[in-house]
Amino acid sequence: MSVKSLRQTVQGLLPSLTPVRFVAEDGTPLARPPADHTAPPVEALLEAWRRMVLGRRFDTQATALTKQGRLAVYPSSRGQEACQIAAALALRPDDWLFPTYRDSVALVTRGIDPVEVLTLLRGDWHCGYDPAATRTAPQCTPLATQVLHATGMAEALRRKGEDGVAMALVGDGATSEGDFHEALNFAAVLRAPVVFFVQNNKYAISVPLARQTAAPALAYKGIGYGMRSEQVDGNDLVAVLAVLTSAVEHARAGHGPVLVEAHTYRMDAHTNADDATRYRKDDEVEQWRAADPVERLESYLRSRGALTDEVVTAVREEAEELAARVRAGLNADSALDPLELFEHVFAEPTPQLREQRAQLAAELADTTQDQED
Repeated sequence: MSVKSLRQTVQGLLPSLTPVRFVAEDGTPLARPPADHTAPPVEALLEAWRRMVLGRRFDTQATALTKQGRLAVYPSSRGQEACQIAAALALRPDDWLFPTYRDSVALVTRGIDPVEVLTLLRGDWHCGYDPAATRTAPQCTPLATQVLHATGMAEALRRKGEDGVAMALVGDGATSEGDFHEALNFAAVLRAPVVFFVQNNKYAISVPLARQTAAPALAYKGIGYGMRSEQVDGNDLVAVLAVLTSAVEHARAGHGPVLVEAHTYRMDAHTNADDATRYRKDDEVEQWRAADPVERLESYLRSRGALTDEVVTAVREEAEELAARVRAGLNADSALDPLELFEHVFAEPTPQLREQRAQLAAELADTTQDQED
């Protein structure tokens, strides 16, 4: 390869020097929008805004249900709605999504029943929805393990001659895991149709990004694998949807995987069990609050005359109806069978597992008999 060709190859892999952005924090469009990306049509942005309003109301309702004891835990994605919604909208229904425990809003946007989404976090079952029917993998709690699964699925789709794409959602903390690097290496070598979407919310629980990497941006990690990369303002829905749509099209066309880093911020604590005041200051949170993705897109659409008070009122009413359905679904007591603990542990139950199941069944039978007596 000549020096000129090598330079062109490297330049084609590098992300933008600064995160791609179309809309400023106050909702005004940039005077000079990025030349390498095309803004989505207004109709798509209106639907995305609607989904963001619904997603935020779902998120706040789930947080409230956690405080009421209806959920065991809930990792809020408040402040990351632009990333969550854009990820879901950039995919076709026959594409695959591989989410983390923080991506519940993306699942709701994908059309999965909100109560089923929260089944895992309620502690009722391993996964409340059918992954095969929804083409959405179970929410993953271990960091980065789903990234390898996404690479494998993408390669399977390619070998079967399908034009589907897999998208793996990860946080910045997952980029420090070995599974992340193995997945990117495999994907690049195989030219698998997969998009790795890193939501860099600045903290891996309490560990700040500067303690994880010295790279100027996580997006630069892609070039080490020969993978096209990009970075984007994760609170600008217009930019995130534009970049992810382009990345999905690139992968679908057979040009290989793409790594996208979104610079965003987690407004709430890591989970309801976390005290974020121990590792970040209030003025930092307030600074990011000024870049709120929902308000930002609403201001932008209003400035273009695409959003009216009537539409805003209607969508907010729809959001309250969604919250009411979630409350009703989670307030209903689940009919649980303790023996389900032993299902899906192994394809063929081991002798020890059968023995443990028999012991529990006997104890449950004795308890039932005592209650009847």
